[in-house]
Amino acid sequence: MASTAAGKQRIPKVAKVKNKAPAEVQITAEQLLREAKERELELLPPPPKQKITDAEELNDYKLKKRKGFEDNIRKNRTVISNWIKYAQWEESLKEVQRARSIYERALDVDHRNITLWLKYAEMKRDTGDATSPRVNQFWYKYTYMEEMLGNIVGCRQVFERWMEWEPEEQAWHSYINFELRYKEVDKSRTLVMVHPEVKNWIKYAHFEEKHGYIARARKVFERAVEFFGEEHINENLYVAFSRFEEKQKEFERVRIIYKYALDRIPKQQAQELFKNYTVFEKRFGDRRGIEDVIVSKRRFQYEEEVKVNHSTKCIMLINELEVKEPERTRQVYQACLELIPHKKFTFAKIWPLYAQFEIRQKNLQNARRGLGTAIGKCPKNKLFKGYIELELQLREFDRCRKLYEKYLEFSPENCTTWIKFAELETILGDTERARAIFELAIGQPRLDMPEVLWKSYIDSEIEQEEYENTRGLYKRLLQRTQHVKVWISYGQFELSIDSDDRIQRCRQIYEEANKSMQNCEEKEERLMLLESWRDFEDELGSFANKERVQKLLPEKVKKRRKITAEDGSDAGWEEYYDYIFPEDAANQPNLKLLAMAKMWKKQQQQEDEDEDEEEQEEEEQQFTAWSLCYYEILWPVSQILKIERNSILFN
Repeated sequence: MASTAAGKQRIPKVAKVKNKAPAEVQITAEQLLREAKERELELLPPPPKQKITDAEELNDYKLKKRKGFEDNIRKNRTVISNWIKYAQWEESLKEVQRARSIYERALDVDHRNITLWLKYAEMKRDTGDATSPRVNQFWYKYTYMEEMLGNIVGCRQVFERWMEWEPEEQAWHSYINFELRYKEVDKSRTLVMVHPEVKNWIKYAHFEEKHGYIARARKVFERAVEFFGEEHINENLYVAFSRFEEKQKEFERVRIIYKYALDRIPKQQAQELFKNYTVFEKRFGDRRGIEDVIVSKRRFQYEEEVKVNHSTKCIMLINELEVKEPERTRQVYQACLELIPHKKFTFAKIWPLYAQFEIRQKNLQNARRGLGTAIGKCPKNKLFKGYIELELQLREFDRCRKLYEKYLEFSPENCTTWIKFAELETILGDTERARAIFELAIGQPRLDMPEVLWKSYIDSEIEQEEYENTRGLYKRLLQRTQHVKVWISYGQFELSIDSDDRIQRCRQIYEEANKSMQNCEEKEERLMLLESWRDFEDELGSFANKERVQKLLPEKVKKRRKITAEDGSDAGWEEYYDYIFPEDAANQPNLKLLAMAKMWKKQQQQEDEDEDEEEQEEEEQQFTAWSLCYYEILWPVSQILKIERNSILFN
């Protein structure tokens, strides 16, 4: 049945082509595809215009677009056009950081693509982005390339751009070494401002010392001590400072530095300092100094032993305070104070602790008695300060005066104590008494910080508007020292007073200072004075005064000197800078001869230029004469000859 049905199934007839001739207009496959594409575009409706109305919708749009770009990059990572489109889209949204990140990622894929680099550079140019990647390796290569090409100025500019974002310490050392290779010493002094570690301060000071700037090196150490203060004190700084002064044969300075540091650095952190101090005293000290060192060493050992053996008593003190049994606590304190051999050494902290305990128990009499006993048995700075602070809190100013007097009898060289005593009297309104204290202070034969004392005295008189007294103090101070900072401070003081002759007074001080410092060994200090004077005249002086000061400034010259090793042998030569002032040049015949040679060379150059101008003028005159000769004589003759020749030809 099935086969019969299949046999009966009709087969469709094929349409017969009546006209088999080719059509007049032939349609190509390309035309068919083009028409199909055009009709497809006609059928598709245009995409709707999308309007974003709020921030949330904008964020969704950005997220969607970024996801699409990231998907394209993930599928075709090596197609750089996808990266460029992504970055340009981010740039159009003012997302410069994102665009830069995309370009950087693309460069990781193909760093040889020129189009990518051009688009990245155009983006930086259009957005005004002058930043460079903060990768130190790149900057090292960049500066090395510029220096190898001989572009020193360009290399310095690269270093300056690099240093603007304060890179690591090694980068600064590279910059310093670069400047030193080209003898630019003045441009090598900025490291400690960015990386103010102790080791960098020490390197800075050694740098100044190496180039012969001893005064600058000392100032660097002093600035470092002031910068770190007592809170962040470091023994390595003081060891280096002491060794520097020892090289300069300033043994008294070395001794003061060691004692200052040992009084402030905890014993556990001052082992190296104490060791160096001992070696110094054995080499350069007298018998008394060596004995002081030995006593200090034994005191340190005793303190360590007491800490070990009597720690249980400290714990006992705390326990007694916690269980609120003041009488037993008092007994423990008294037992502890009796145990310590105060005439040999003492613990300055135990006495104030005992006094504070008695104050908490509202027993002021016992507190005062304890501190008085401490000062009588073993006077120390901390004990006096603690006792005075207690009486100040209690507003017992008469007792404070008596304590200050005792304190100054014990330590008359302590400038800080004199200043605090005078400040107390000033606060209490007794300026005459404060002035008398300052006078007693500056009359002491030995002071630890005389410059600080004098400054405090001068500032006190300025605050009281006692200007004549202030002038007198400056004159008395200048009789003792001719330091440039004193002269400059004196001039600034006169300039700060509201008077008609303040400018003339200030100028007169600068003139006196310049005369006084003509024989000063430290030429840098005189240069500092003249630079300060020049700045003053630039701001307030006339043109003539400016020219006058400018002529007083020295000439900076490079010299060479021998280096002598510690064993006395020659260690070669070194270059250094010296300052030649006008009067020095006039007094030294060699410098006179050098100046005359420079003038002769300049005169020769001027004469050569004059001769060249005369030769050029003579050539111009000859050319003019020949031109006149041609137009007045030769040209008419040539015209006559031409006419005669034509007449002969025609005839």
